Amino acid sequence: MSGANNTSLTPVYFILNGIPGLEAAHIWISLPFCFMYLIAVTGNCGLIYLIIHEEVLHRPMYYFLALLSATDISGCNTIVPSMLCIFWFSLKEIGFNACLVQMFFIHMLTGMESGVLMLMAFDRYVAICYPLRYSTILTNTVITKAGLVTFIRSVSLMIPFTFLIKRLPYCRGNLIHHTYCDHMAVAKLSCGNIKINAIYGLIAAVFIGGFDMFCISMSYIMIIHAVVKLSSVDARHKAFSTCTSHICAIVITYVPAFFNFFTHRFGGSTIPHHVHIFIANLYLLLPPTLNPIVYGVKTKQIREAVIKLFVKQKYI
Repeated sequence: MSGANNTSLTPVYFILNGIPGLEAAHIWISLPFCFMYLIAVTGNCGLIYLIIHEEVLHRPMYYFLALLSATDISGCNTIVPSMLCIFWFSLKEIGFNACLVQMFFIHMLTGMESGVLMLMAFDRYVAICYPLRYSTILTNTVITKAGLVTFIRSVSLMIPFTFLIKRLPYCRGNLIHHTYCDHMAVAKLSCGNIKINAIYGLIAAVFIGGFDMFCISMSYIMIIHAVVKLSSVDARHKAFSTCTSHICAIVITYVPAFFNFFTHRFGGSTIPHHVHIFIANLYLLLPPTLNPIVYGVKTKQIREAVIKLFVKQKYI
């Protein structure tokens, strides 16, 4: 086997094939991904800068948004540079351990993104249902601890993936038909029993995605229950408007993720393999690209902070 250690059946490196069947169009395919990457990094760095430097944004909602932006930047930098190297320079080799590291960070940051969206739903619940106690419930200490617990949860649930991959013997070559090291894409190269990999992947998805979606749903059920009790139509509209950006972020994140999940498991041979790869890349790149735009357009305080920054720069 090319690039393999014959004694241990562990590859020295894997070869990431990019988007199979569309190799001739890799340059053209790379352009929208590169454009999305630039928007994602610029937009999220801009949000973090604003939140740090504008005192009006020193509130729990924006601290969670900064955490979401930091997660998005990290996720983009985990996959896009190596993807562009494949598309532009045909640099397809990735070391076995480097592949494991990339796989861990991709799945860990995906879980982190889901967890931060759950924390942001809790923030909106407290802001609407307990407005007078908002600042006393969501203190800086509570926010820090919540972020840390979310990070530890994601790390602890994703670390086993690396051990589950490392234990497998690989005798089906080292060519991965993907643009990055996905857990099951790597596992399918093994001639060993990968049932435990598939089962643990499902368990991790339920513990993170399922649990977070349940908490988000419960938060919004209680928010709706509290808002419909308000006597004023303007008050109801104002309360719901504070949730618009977060609801958009949820849709942007979970719809592509669930679409990717179900097409991989139930699409079978009806969906071409290159479509699977496109979807897998979009579901990782779409949220980082659109989240800054959504929050920039729909959040009044952020719009005002951007205008203030541009005015300040103009007169410097």
